[in-house]
Amino acid sequence: MTSMTAAAPAVLSAARSASAPRVEPLTCSIGAELSGIDLGDAAEDDQLFRVVYEALLRHKVLFLREQSFERMSRQQHVAFARRLGELEDHPMVPSHPDAPGLVQIYKSPDNPPERYENAWHCDGTWRETPPLGCVLRCIECPPVGGDTMWANMALAYEKLPQSVQQEIEGLIASHSFSASFGAAMPQERRLDMKARYPDAEHPVVRTHPETGEKVLFVNAFTTHFVNYHQPRNVRFGQDYNQRGQDLLQYLISQAYVPEYQVRWRWKPFSVAIWDNRSTQHYAVMDYPPCHRKMERAAIVGGKPF
Repeated sequence: MTSMTAAAPAVLSAARSASAPRVEPLTCSIGAELSGIDLGDAAEDDQLFRVVYEALLRHKVLFLREQSFERMSRQQHVAFARRLGELEDHPMVPSHPDAPGLVQIYKSPDNPPERYENAWHCDGTWRETPPLGCVLRCIECPPVGGDTMWANMALAYEKLPQSVQQEIEGLIASHSFSASFGAAMPQERRLDMKARYPDAEHPVVRTHPETGEKVLFVNAFTTHFVNYHQPRNVRFGQDYNQRGQDLLQYLISQAYVPEYQVRWRWKPFSVAIWDNRSTQHYAVMDYPPCHRKMERAAIVGGKPF
């Protein structure tokens, strides 16, 4: 994938038609709605794809309406996501039989939502290489409820007090599958998954590989700092237990700040595309007992640094 760090244009050049794509910011800090474009076309058109990707780097999450199967088939959904990189398998959720790599996140009154959907998180940080991003389409949703929120974690880092930025410089944190999703599993399955996905260690502040932004990189999967227990931080063991956890919870709570967020109300065939390297998201679970069917392609990322 080619690096694209320039600011996103509001519209394409005049050479395109009057219905050229438009990028309309939704908040001052994160999120934009993209209109006048079908992602099925962007899967094949280099110029259209560039517009989308440049807007994604700038706004961190993009939203589109009315992306029906006629405008983006399941195969085109996969093809568009593959332009960002190789697709990632999910260890617990199956792919659509007609579109390998397109994970079916189907909820119903008989299939309660899994834990940690309604927590601020960055996808897959319990992996050594968390996803680069995701392309999620709503197939069916309740008439009210089931919104999703995203937070700008580059802005969250930028707005930290300078003393906190200095304190967390160089810190590494552990991220766990077994302490989050795995906690609800039978022991045998949990231990099997832990063997497949041992706890991952990532910098507390990562650098976005394309924009160069510093990003606060702790979330609901983060359990503890692995290198906090040093003389500059710890006089006695209780300092690690108390101050280290207090600091971690303070950092995790930065995603909760409304000024860093955007909230999206789903409608059938709406799409969200987000940069998983610089955002967190929260799926609001206020919709049971309604049905909610989403299809997601996650793109393999690199190791955070």
